[in-house]
Amino acid sequence: MEQLSSNTISELGRIFGRESVLTDPGDCLPYGYDNSRRQAMPQAVVFATEHQQILSLVQLCNREQINLIARGRGTGTTGATVPDRGGIVLSLERMNRILEIDPDNRLARVEPGVTNQTLQQAAAEHGFFWPPDPTSSAICTIGGNLAYNSAGPRAVKYGTPRENTLGLRAVTGRGEEIRTGVSTSKGVVGYDLTRLLIGSEGTLGVITEAILKLTPVSEAKQTLRASYTDMHTAAQAVSSIMAQPVTPCALEFMDGSAIDIVRDFSGIQIDPEVGAILMIEVDGPAHCLNDSVAAVAAAAKNTGLIELHTAETGEEIAQLWKARQSLSPALRKIAPKKINEDVVVPVSRIPQLIDGLQQLSADSGVRIVNFGHAGNGNIHVNLLTNPDDPEQMQQAHRCLDATFDLVLGMGGTISGEHGIGLEKREFIEREIDPCTLRLMTDIKRQFDPAGILNPGKVFPASDS
Repeated sequence: MEQLSSNTISELGRIFGRESVLTDPGDCLPYGYDNSRRQAMPQAVVFATEHQQILSLVQLCNREQINLIARGRGTGTTGATVPDRGGIVLSLERMNRILEIDPDNRLARVEPGVTNQTLQQAAAEHGFFWPPDPTSSAICTIGGNLAYNSAGPRAVKYGTPRENTLGLRAVTGRGEEIRTGVSTSKGVVGYDLTRLLIGSEGTLGVITEAILKLTPVSEAKQTLRASYTDMHTAAQAVSSIMAQPVTPCALEFMDGSAIDIVRDFSGIQIDPEVGAILMIEVDGPAHCLNDSVAAVAAAAKNTGLIELHTAETGEEIAQLWKARQSLSPALRKIAPKKINEDVVVPVSRIPQLIDGLQQLSADSGVRIVNFGHAGNGNIHVNLLTNPDDPEQMQQAHRCLDATFDLVLGMGGTISGEHGIGLEKREFIEREIDPCTLRLMTDIKRQFDPAGILNPGKVFPASDS
């Protein structure tokens, strides 16, 4: 990899200040990987603190034909911020100001480096929250949430970042500033470039500011845990719950393999007969919450229900969630380098998907553990494998290939909130037809004609 010229490094120092430019490989290395197993060395790392710096940086990269990869805190799982083609990593973690919380208009204006948790805490002081709530909310940034359209459990009721973002300020790959969207609840002037930029994984522009739609915190909330004999009856309950008028604010599930891991590695006592668990949260006005909970509970009851427990205290709520919260640490303990995918299928097809995955596991010998957001069919499929065993990895990749075929055959999608990055780009042609993919590459060229923004991501290798 060629080193940056001394003139370029000097220009970076002028834009950001010398203390905010890293060029030593030992200093740059931590910014060359994310939460995938991929890693590459950037030629430099710069830390932005304001919009104008990013504008000047993109213009410099355009002029010198240098690749530019925007990065938050590196919590992504698909290698989308790995500089596999070299270039400059732009860290946005220091652009972490909440510029405005406007309760009267139910919006917040923030920089991309603000963490999800920081925003939630600031909004809560005014009685509001921002609906997207990824598991990594304590450290993931708003910019990253927007780049991947990452949501979390609350998406089943409140939607993803696309439904909860009013407008953006960004710098395109041309080195031009744009403002998209509105700061009002309605607006239909021009194309919806806000939703286009959200989920584009930094391939079209660098987001420098976001206007986010806030939602009032509910007066009351209640938590339930439903245990079933198998995933089929649990999935039937999910369909029944989502078919009645009360939409839960969270509807999570664990399949039998996930429950076995919790039993074996976390020491939590779960009835041996339980083959699937649903975690359900219902929120709303206090005066009608009991009726809402009753409606959801009635929909959850079927012949496979073993137990339906409602938490009455904070301690009980914590106890009900303990099994679900213990799963990820247990998985990291027994398979620290597992393959983690986040496919989505129509809710009614969840039983068929689980059956198919169980068959794939039996055929391949690869242990598969499933959990996730049942209310919208977003299933986290975990293939427990050892990357240091070539034969086992070969089996795992064959199993993954078949998993994507299975999902697409059910009218699903290969990524719900983790994005495409490097990990899934070779599969994207299975989901997106050639004409649509060609249109996407045309859009990429309009925003980024020199192809400097996060090259090699999202699109198949032949098109990037």
